Amino acid sequence: MKPPSPGAWLRAGISRDGGPLQENEHVVWLQAGDWYADSRGFAGVTAYDDGLVRFHHDVGEPGEDVGRLERASGGDMTESGTNPDGSSFHEIWTPLPGSQGPCGAWRSGPVQVVRVGRYVVHVDEHGGSFFALPEIDRG
Repeated sequence: MKPPSPGAWLRAGISRDGGPLQENEHVVWLQAGDWYADSRGFAGVTAYDDGLVRFHHDVGEPGEDVGRLERASGGDMTESGTNPDGSSFHEIWTPLPGSQGPCGAWRSGPVQVVRVGRYVVHVDEHGGSFFALPEIDRG
């Protein structure tokens, strides 16, 4: 599957190493072309190889996640794979409304910023930050 581009996603839940699906933090993933940023504190470039997606952590927390993305019901997406430490994960991602509009990614030294629509994720050596820009009434 070719992942969405651009896309703004809110994590609805995660299962670690086959455990129960749960969510105890607000996690946002933005994808703009090959560039991504995750509000947990890592960002970089996404590569696709024979059905696998690789999230290279070039900024922030080091590593690489490898998995598969699949469309689920209602526009959701599931991601299943392995973390840099070898543990497994299964995540459910829900599309964020308001992701239409400008998108792009910028990197300067140890900082990467991705914008999709009204959403922005900033990642640096201190972690990740998520912002929702105010909607502008153009009517």
